[in-house]
Amino acid sequence: INLGLGDPDVIPTERVRKILADACYAPDNHHYPSFYSSLPLKKAISDWYAQRYEVRCDPEKEVLPLLGSADGLFHIHTCLLDPGDIALVPDPCYPAYVASVKIAGGVVEPVPLLKQNGFLPDLEAIPQRIAEKAKMIWVNYPNNPTSAHADLDFYKRLADWARKYNVAVISDNPYSEICFDGYCAPSFLQVAGAKEVGVEFNSLSKAFNACGWRTGFVLGNSEILAGMAKIKSHSDRGMFYPLQVAATAALEGTCQFMEERNQMYQERRDVVVQGLKRCGIEVERPKGTFYVWAPLPKGITHSKEWCMKVLDQIAVWMIPGSMYGQYGEGYFRIALTHPAKRLAEAMDRLGKYIC
Repeated sequence: INLGLGDPDVIPTERVRKILADACYAPDNHHYPSFYSSLPLKKAISDWYAQRYEVRCDPEKEVLPLLGSADGLFHIHTCLLDPGDIALVPDPCYPAYVASVKIAGGVVEPVPLLKQNGFLPDLEAIPQRIAEKAKMIWVNYPNNPTSAHADLDFYKRLADWARKYNVAVISDNPYSEICFDGYCAPSFLQVAGAKEVGVEFNSLSKAFNACGWRTGFVLGNSEILAGMAKIKSHSDRGMFYPLQVAATAALEGTCQFMEERNQMYQERRDVVVQGLKRCGIEVERPKGTFYVWAPLPKGITHSKEWCMKVLDQIAVWMIPGSMYGQYGEGYFRIALTHPAKRLAEAMDRLGKYIC
């Protein structure tokens, strides 16, 4: 049972799938797309952020569609970093942040995410000499892998800190629409002055069950987006036209399907959390993402060694926390991308193995 891969077992709504299919039949949609994405898509992105967060972004200057947010996660480093420049990267984190900094010739400065801080970065603990040299800082909430969440008070403090040290804030928010127990994830761009100091990535992958479409976007600071657009003009030829049409329709359509989907994820979360607690593992009940971040069982110290043993003994795979960084050691991550019955089977196997 593979509990490692964060690839959801849900798909886009029938309405947007049909719109995508119909757009594929249009002969004119199979030429090279323009590098400049269609204004309807950029306006749909802008309008969705206005409706969802009351954040106003100029579709022409403050919105940039991407070939999946991963496209932007890579290019943002080429945009902001010269060789030797410092990037503040959370630890643990999505591994692409670290790899992309290194590929751009930058220097990774880890920012620990600790349980006692709610897995939020302690901005005051970043040495002044490092903050003064840093060019960018990554944040990602709801968080992968820890499933922690941030509030607007944290984002306000982050914006103030970034302004003080002239550091670009890069907020990665792809799990914004996967929330539980009445929680509604905020956007960094909601706080005053956020667009002056940073940008935010988001995507249709998790929010609209469209991982395979590779349709994402970045909003915020117009100067950063202009730099990103210049780089992308040399790296790709824009988004496939039918995907632009379907993405526009998804963003402009109803989001009612998200409630049922999130209830499904919440039920799966509860199955896993309850199963882990029966194993004697005290785990937080996450309010967002489709992951559970759990401490290793008592007496276990090496996450990779333990996860490999679990895989070998009971054929259940969970990702070792050490794969996400030094401060991920001592934890493991479970993805809620299987039906509740399958997750319950995995927890039953794990319980018998631990006990």
